[in-house]
Amino acid sequence: MDPINRGPEEYGHDSEGEGARQGRGTPASVPAPARARVVRILSGDLLVTVNPVDGSEIEPCPPGQESAAPRPRTPEERAEAARAAAPAVPPGPAAPALPLLERQEERERLAAILGRGRSARLTGPAGSGRTALLDAVAADCAGLAPDGVVRLSGHHRTPAELLHELFAAVRYAPEHRPGRAELPDRLRDVGAVVVVDDLEFGGAALDELLAAAPECAFLLAAGPDVPAPSPEAHVEELHLAGLGRGAALKLLESAAGRTLTDDEANWAGDLWFESEGLPLRFVQAGALLRQRDRLRVTPAEFDAFGALEEAFGPADPAAVAAVAAAAFDGVEDHDVELREIPLPSLGEGAAPAALLASRLSRSAQTTLRFAVALGGEVPHQAHLPALVGDTHADAALGELMACGLLSPVGPRYRLAAGVLTQLLAQGYGTEAADRAHTVAQHYAWWTTHPSVTPERAAAESDALLAALAVCVGSGTAPAADAEVTAEHRATAVLLARAAAPAFAAGLHWGAWERALRAGQEAARLTGEVAEEAYFHHELGVLALCTGNLERARAELEASIGMRGVLADKRGTVAGRRALALVADLAGDHGAPAGARAEGPVSPPRGTPALRGPAARQGREAVTAALPLGPVQTAPPVGPVGQTKAAAAPAFAFPDFADKGPTLVTRPDTDHGDGRRSLKSGILTGARRNLAAVGAGALLVAVLGTVVTLGATSGSGDDPAVNRVTSDSTATDDPVDDGADGTDGEEPPAEGEAGKPGETGDPTHSGSPSPSGSGSASPSSSTSPGATGSSSPSDSPTATTSPTGTTEAPTAPTTTSGPRPTTTRPTLPTTSPKPTPTTTTPPPPTTEPPTTAPPTTTAPPTTEANSPSNSASSTLGAPSAPGDSTSAETPA
Repeated sequence: MDPINRGPEEYGHDSEGEGARQGRGTPASVPAPARARVVRILSGDLLVTVNPVDGSEIEPCPPGQESAAPRPRTPEERAEAARAAAPAVPPGPAAPALPLLERQEERERLAAILGRGRSARLTGPAGSGRTALLDAVAADCAGLAPDGVVRLSGHHRTPAELLHELFAAVRYAPEHRPGRAELPDRLRDVGAVVVVDDLEFGGAALDELLAAAPECAFLLAAGPDVPAPSPEAHVEELHLAGLGRGAALKLLESAAGRTLTDDEANWAGDLWFESEGLPLRFVQAGALLRQRDRLRVTPAEFDAFGALEEAFGPADPAAVAAVAAAAFDGVEDHDVELREIPLPSLGEGAAPAALLASRLSRSAQTTLRFAVALGGEVPHQAHLPALVGDTHADAALGELMACGLLSPVGPRYRLAAGVLTQLLAQGYGTEAADRAHTVAQHYAWWTTHPSVTPERAAAESDALLAALAVCVGSGTAPAADAEVTAEHRATAVLLARAAAPAFAAGLHWGAWERALRAGQEAARLTGEVAEEAYFHHELGVLALCTGNLERARAELEASIGMRGVLADKRGTVAGRRALALVADLAGDHGAPAGARAEGPVSPPRGTPALRGPAARQGREAVTAALPLGPVQTAPPVGPVGQTKAAAAPAFAFPDFADKGPTLVTRPDTDHGDGRRSLKSGILTGARRNLAAVGAGALLVAVLGTVVTLGATSGSGDDPAVNRVTSDSTATDDPVDDGADGTDGEEPPAEGEAGKPGETGDPTHSGSPSPSGSGSASPSSSTSPGATGSSSPSDSPTATTSPTGTTEAPTAPTTTSGPRPTTTRPTLPTTSPKPTPTTTTPPPPTTEPPTTAPPTTTAPPTTEANSPSNSASSTLGAPSAPGDSTSAETPA
């Protein structure tokens, strides 16, 4: 094996599969993970999407997605369905063919009843041969009905499940399960002979089954403890008794494959008296005689050390039986010496399971232990090699069937009547929990395999559910280990999580419900809240499909509450959709007076409650409050960029005033005349619609503000206005922003110290470089180093003394070369007026400044007709000669 590329290299298997190596040293490609199997099923008028990840979704069937009308199956399709419903022939030695003795009268009577279109019920104890008689009657009535003969198993089945199985057997409708009200209409015209074995109900439930298919003739087989049908059902009763002594001895000879000796005949007579002539006991007694014959002529006499058996394998049981039969029939064979093996005791003959099992192969014995651990359910023969650990373990099923330890139940096998009790008495139940855990782990892997269809998983439902039940209840044992119990229950959660979607997709909804309930209990015991929420959700969807709205509401509310705690958004949305559908189907569109307050209730479409006195009348909150604040809008803008005082916050919707938290409630009830009001009709939209409207209103307000600012900030007189250069920043002229012309702040009074860094006089720089000039673009702040010195320029400039620069802009200044600038007078203020300062330009100095000049902001001149000038400069960046402009205000 290559140490780098791990995989099979010998026997020519190094190039098999999709991940074959292209060259040495190249790792094999990793297969992509299997996609989740999502199936869409039409149940009545509802469309169910089985999603194994987040939970199934249910909705009314959209138009155009209805399935085609079910059609009758052809004879070939019915024959194929019958073969699929019959148990598979087990590999290994075939059991001897047994005749049907002393049952001819019952057989003819049952066929006559069914020929008249009537129904019959056959009762008898376990092991009396009910199944064999049903097979014979079904063969006699093969061509009696237009839809043929349908074989069903009533083991762990309800009337509804049997009706759905009958519909699937006679009608072709893939991925379609009729609803509760639709099913009787689909079965009303079905004409078939329905044979139901192992029926477990009677009385009113049986009447429901018979009434749903009035054109069908039913042949039912049940035990003596099953309730009888009601007198109105018109079902004829037949009781099946045991065999007579002569028939019992004849059956024993057929099972043994030879004639009986006198000792064996006497022993069989005692057995007949003890077992009351039950045919099953004589089938098992015949198996005991066959085992005895093989022991008497075992090859060990010729090979004491087992060398021949090791080299050539075990002896052929059929050949050994033939030799034994010839020896007992009087054929002399001097090469065969028979050993003396005593006959079983009467007790061993009446309860032969332990003795029969002790003489079987190890694979058969291990299979029996697994069956005991599962409560009598036997896994399919395809699973035995993996469970037992033997590649030939599938032949063990044939051994058990030939010994009479198994009986067919639908498409599979289970332990025969009384075998489970006998094996438990002999210690076959030890380590049953561990074996059931092994079966559960195997099924959890097998069910999710992509090659396993939902139909195959549904056929294995009984054994799977048995393993699931054992793992969930493993902690009830007195000596149960806490750690082992937790591991078993965690495996039960995984198995239920994997099997439930397969059962749902396979239309075996009875097994789906049992798996969900077992998984929910296991998740509750292990504390897995997420898995428990999933099982509650699935139970709610199932109850909604079956028409149980109250159960659906309870399960969905529990699921929504758990997923809300876990912040599972997708699961919560799926649960609320299903809960809204429950409310729609129930017609529950108003909050009643006695509304439940124990859990969250979702409205049908998530409508928020109105905010207002009128909307609060008769309204009760049923869920948690959701915060909602006012819609923020942009402040209004006055002319020329002036911002008005902030007004009260405006709301996008007046009806939703901020008078309380948002309440998610049910919509208003309908008016007495069946019509809804206009206001309630407008507000019944989803919350996302209201959010979209609010976002649109906010966008309109922002766009309006931008358009207004753009329209009022431009100047048509001089295209050079608001031009940004490397030396100056284009801004608007200062205007009055408040009452005093200072951007909302009161200037300091005379003689009063201002803030640090603010003086009433501009700071002069002794720098020889011209750094300050009269600028046509006023600035809201004075740059460091601003001076009143003139800078050389080719254009005539009028330089005035620099004054303090105001922070609030004024009206825009129009500049056209040497033309004067018209400035709109500012509004008077009530603050103290500083004395206007007029300075002359200081002479330029060549002394470099010793320290960086501080930033100063001079108080503005507030006189109505006083000249105003702004000076702005950039420290260390002299202006170009052609970039300097001046603004002169006429006195």
